[in-house]
Amino acid sequence: MHQTTAMLIELGAIILVLGLLGRLAGRVGFSPIPLYLLAGLAFGQGGILPLQASEEFVATGAEIGVILLLLLLGLEYSASELVTSLKTQYPSGAVDFVLNATPGAVMALLLGWGPVAAVALAGVTWISSSGVIAKVLGDLRRLGNRETPVVLGVLVLEDLSMAVYLPILTALLAGVSLAGGTVTLLIALGTVGAVLYLALRHGRLISRAVSSDSAEMLLLVVFGLTLVVAGIAQHLQVSAAVGAFLVGIALSGEVAEGAGVLLTPLRDLFAAVFFVFFGLHTDPADIPPVLLPALALAAVTALTKIATGYWAARRAGISAKGRWRAGGTLVARGEFSIVIAGLAVGTEPRIGPLATAYVLILVVLGPITARWTEPAARRLTNRLHPAPRPTPPTSPTTEPTEAVRTGH
Repeated sequence: MHQTTAMLIELGAIILVLGLLGRLAGRVGFSPIPLYLLAGLAFGQGGILPLQASEEFVATGAEIGVILLLLLLGLEYSASELVTSLKTQYPSGAVDFVLNATPGAVMALLLGWGPVAAVALAGVTWISSSGVIAKVLGDLRRLGNRETPVVLGVLVLEDLSMAVYLPILTALLAGVSLAGGTVTLLIALGTVGAVLYLALRHGRLISRAVSSDSAEMLLLVVFGLTLVVAGIAQHLQVSAAVGAFLVGIALSGEVAEGAGVLLTPLRDLFAAVFFVFFGLHTDPADIPPVLLPALALAAVTALTKIATGYWAARRAGISAKGRWRAGGTLVARGEFSIVIAGLAVGTEPRIGPLATAYVLILVVLGPITARWTEPAARRLTNRLHPAPRPTPPTSPTTEPTEAVRTGH
């Protein structure tokens, strides 16, 4: 069969399967991410129907998927919101990092993978899935709850931290020296600071320069600008994903809203391709050996995320019920964990199967903990500290009055 014909058939089959899996996930009420990962395992080497002709195209599509994920994430936040979150939520962000990055780093060292893999696995376990959590909050009708701003504040800090973490990880994976890594970090911090300054001071001018009455022109300009900035960022070893995130932050107002609407279908398509691509490079036979470490890591980091949300909500003065809801909501891991593992898999191939199993577990468990953590905590509290039973009132006829006893 001609190469182009085979590629079209394979791509069509992949996209069709992804569409059917997405529809199935929507009916069940779960995130489609685990189904996309399973599809990648099925289409990869060692799977049921390994791809032959379209793997190179899928790899390019996966890169675009990561860029669009981060661009759309940046479009959701304004520079002022990010600065406000940094000022008010940084203690919660520090607790989040310590509690959730540490288990991943410790697991990598216990498995003998070395310090670079420890930094990578720490990121995998640290970052919650903004996409899955946003969907869960909408499904459970909690967007107006008092604890929801706390949850979103933690997610914003995690997303912004990626602008520093990803360049560091990229430099470590590339084997850059300490001096080179310091320069990369300084470039990243300088870039983030410059973009935030421009967005705060001149965000309207940037948005006006990009704005267009034509949806077609707006789509082409924003998408093209994002790819250019992502490519330059990649060349500077700052990470293409961070460059796309900063473009999203720099745009605001109607331009950000319009671009978000236009780019969301593209994001959904290429993000699905990205998850498939990650699965393609994971041999299903490599997952059973790492299943026990993945389960242990999932159990520990589910508890640490619940503790993070509880602490952050308590600090904000939220009631006990809201604290448990906030903690349970933060459990899900997803897109960022896979992005980080995808970067690191070239240096430590065993991270891929472990990250796949880990994300599969927590992306399924996340919606369950979001719904049931608070009721479970309430029932446990009631069992440990049962409410005292009220004493029945005394009947007037059971105890004679003083006058009756004395005969008066």
